[in-house]
This record gives sequence, structure tokens and C-alpha cells, in this order.
Amino acid sequence: MNTHFDRSTIRDFIKACGQMLLLLSILFAFPVYAAGEEVTGITTALGIDTAENPAADKPLLDAPSEEGASASPVVIPEPAPPPIISGESTNNAQIETTPTPQKDNDIRQRIQGIFSEIEGLQAVNVSVTQGVVTLTGETPNEKKAQQAINLTNRLTDVVTVEDRIDRTLDVQDNVTTVYQGLKAQAKNLVKALPLLLVGIVLFALVTWFGSWLSNRKKMWQRLTPNPFVAELLSQTVKVIFIIFGLILALSLIGAETILGTLLGGAGVIGIAVGFAVKDTIENYIASLMLSIRQPFRARDHILINNQEGIVVRLTSRATILMTLDGNQLRIPNAEVFKATILNYTKNPERRFTFELGVDANDDPLAAIKVGLDAIHRLAFVLDEPKAVAVITNVGDSNIILEFQIWVDQSDTDFSKARSIAIRETKHALENEGFSLPEPIYRLRFNSNLEKAFENMQANANADSAKSDMTITPKVPDKNQNEDNSVYDKDKKQAKARAKLILQGRNADEVLNARPDDKLMEKVEQEIAESSDETDLLNNNSPQE
Repeated sequence: MNTHFDRSTIRDFIKACGQMLLLLSILFAFPVYAAGEEVTGITTALGIDTAENPAADKPLLDAPSEEGASASPVVIPEPAPPPIISGESTNNAQIETTPTPQKDNDIRQRIQGIFSEIEGLQAVNVSVTQGVVTLTGETPNEKKAQQAINLTNRLTDVVTVEDRIDRTLDVQDNVTTVYQGLKAQAKNLVKALPLLLVGIVLFALVTWFGSWLSNRKKMWQRLTPNPFVAELLSQTVKVIFIIFGLILALSLIGAETILGTLLGGAGVIGIAVGFAVKDTIENYIASLMLSIRQPFRARDHILINNQEGIVVRLTSRATILMTLDGNQLRIPNAEVFKATILNYTKNPERRFTFELGVDANDDPLAAIKVGLDAIHRLAFVLDEPKAVAVITNVGDSNIILEFQIWVDQSDTDFSKARSIAIRETKHALENEGFSLPEPIYRLRFNSNLEKAFENMQANANADSAKSDMTITPKVPDKNQNEDNSVYDKDKKQAKARAKLILQGRNADEVLNARPDDKLMEKVEQEIAESSDETDLLNNNSPQE
């Protein structure tokens, strides 16, 4: 009796231990996706009441064992998860194996309860069979129909949704819905008016302070001597305060999402506008760089891409020049920034050149000395650098001399000085007996014309023809000497006439090489005139 009791007790103990080991192995090895499945087979094998654990129905298979040993249960491999039904209105939850009519009824009641509380969905009918929900009835528009389908799909026990809803698109229903929505928004706006007014006031105060701070021009000029950079800083501060005030106002009324939308839209618009006005942006950046570099000053005589004039001012859009003809010239700063700039005022010493030719029989070095002596007697010619002359070319009948002369263009008109120097050099060479060669032309006749002339001569008197064809030594021709004397007489008369004219009234203006004061007066007048555009040229700014 005791032996049987002991054996049965030991057998029960071993069986209990095996069941505990099996239960632990199931808990640790159970897949995650099957955590909610029923394991009734396991509870049956373990002798556990299914009422207490209805979710345990996994079938187990006892492995054969020897007598007196506990049977080790073997877990049947869990089947793959059921496929998910695809479709536009399919719930992605797993489908139950054994659905019940009670669950279908619960699903239908739950969906109808939800639809009854939503405007526009009361007319939707619901029927459920095997977890498949069929929606019929009417909705005023497509938006309400999609809302019904989406709400139905959110229930966990719904397999799929069949959409059979009729979209009536009734004018009255849709207009009423829109009207009610607008009415509700109007009521909310009226309620939010005090808060909205506070936000507007806050935005106005922050913006006003930014504008006031931006208008402190003296403060910005103390920070940077460059007027353009100072203006850029002031405008940047103003924009920052405007954005800051907008953020505060929107945060106060709880509309931060609007700010994100505005910034995103502003970014897209900024890219489009940037491509559209790239030339304007390029011109603006060029203005900034020119204001920093200061390549020229007001009243400088410069040459920009063959455009010559005197600088009046540099604005944020263009460089304004006064041409030597007295006209105003505006050049875009983008073109000025990329152009080759020749500044005549930067170095007041400037050289001009001119060429004169003397006869090939004359000594060119003697002619150079005569010309330089005449040039050095001119008051506007600088002694250092010295004026020089060189032989540039030797032709068939003349020798070309180039004279190089330096003047101070700050107190000398360049064109007038060159004109006077050419005149004085020419007269000096002629007075010393150097002749300025005249052009020589050679006529060529073709062979037929030459034969015709020969035949005409052959028909003439033979004696006369022979005397004409006789070659005689060259002797001074009396007529030629008379021609030379007449030429010299004409030259003397021309010089006497010029001397008489230059001694007349206002003759000094012709021989005066001073700059024209009228042009500089126009420049000073343009500089003094008030303009809406800020002059970016500043003598206090460093110049490159």
C-alpha cells in the first residue's frame, strides 16, 4: 500500500515537473506574432482548465517514453500567420479562424453607434457577415464616404469593408455643411478676437522697435564706415525684428503651424524669385563689393569699358559719370565690377605721344633735338619724367619721329597740351630748315598704252623726236627754283598770318592748356544735388 502510494506520488511529481518545463519552454519560445492566439491544445495536454485560460489551444504531441518515465510533450510547429487580405478598404489585422455571429453583431452595433454621432453619416447602413462589413446608404459627398470607410477599418475585428455608399452630391446638404463650418469658424474667430488683437499689438510693437533701431544711422555708421554695409546692417536688423514679432504673435494665438507653412512657401517663392531677378541680385552684390573696395573716388577721371568720364557718385544700383561732353552716364554696377577700370586721376602724371615725319635726307637726331628744345620751352611739360623722342620708322621718302611728353593732368588739359605740343614742334622743325615730306605718287601704265604713246611719237617729225629723246645731264631748272621760292614765300606768309591772328583778342585761350572749369562746375553741381540714392563713395573707407 505504501509502495503504491510512493510510486504514484513520485509519478505525479515527475509529471508536474514535466508540465512546468513544457510551460516554461512555450513561454520563452513562443513567437511574438502568436502572442494573442488561443492555445487550447496546450491546456488540454497539461490538464489546465480552458475556462481559466481560453487563449491556450496549441496542440501538443506526447513523445514515446519508457515505463516509469514522464512523457515529454512535443510542441507542434506553429503555422505561418494567415495572409492579409489586400484591398483599398481592408483592415490589416489578423483574421479569426472561428468567427461568431455575436462578434458580427457587436461590430455592427459599434459602427452604427459611431456613425450616429457624426454629422453626415447617420444615413449609412451597416451589415456584418463573417467580419466583412458592408456599408450602404447615402452620404452627401466623397469626403464623408471615405470618413465612414476609415472609421470602420479602425475596428480590430473587421476583416474588410465593402463600399456601396451612394454619394448623393446634394446641393443643399453640401452647402449646409459648408455654411455650418463657416459659421463655427466665425464664432471661434469672434471668441479669439481679444487674443488676436493682443498678438497684433505685440507684432506692431516689436516691428516698431526694429524700425526705430534701423533708423539710428549714426550708430550704424560708427559700427562700420562703409555706408552701404551700414545700410545693409540696419535693414537686416529691421527684417529680423519683423520675423521675431511675427513668431511671437503666432505663438501667442497658437498658430505656429501657419509660420512653418509661411516659411516653406517663402522658401519656394524665394527660389523662383531668385532665378527671375538674378541680374538684380548680381547688381546688388556688385554694389556691395564696390562699396567695400572703393576702386575710385568722386571727381576721379576714369575709363570703364571705353566709357570715359568723371565720377559723380556710386549708388546701390549704378555708377554715375559725367562724360567729357557734359552728359550724365549711368553704368550698372554689375558691369562696373567686372569691367577693366582705368583711373587717370590716381596718378596725375600722364604721358601723351605724337608722330612727325622729316625728309629722308635730313638727320633724324638733329630733328629730335630741335623738337625737344621746343617742347621743353612749354610751361606745362614736366621736367621729370623727361620728354623723349625716338625714331619709329624709316620709309621711302621720310623718317617717322615719335615724341613722348609727360604732363600733370591735375592742372593741365590733356588734349589741349597735346595739340599745342604738336604745333610748336612742327614750327620748330620748319624754322630750322627741316622739311616735312609730302606724299609721292607713282603712275603706272599698261603695255598697250605705252605702245600707243610710242606710235604717236614715231609719226612725229624724226628730227624733233630724236632731239626730244636725247638724254642730257641734269642741271638746275630755273622754273623749279622759282617754284621753291614761291613755296617758301607762301610758308612765310602763312606764319606771318598765324602770328598776327594769335596776337589778337582772346588768343591766349587757344594757347592755354588749363582744364575747362565749366566741366568741373557741372560735376560739383551733380555731386551737391540731393538724391534719394545713398552715395556709397566715402573718403574715410580704405581704397584698394
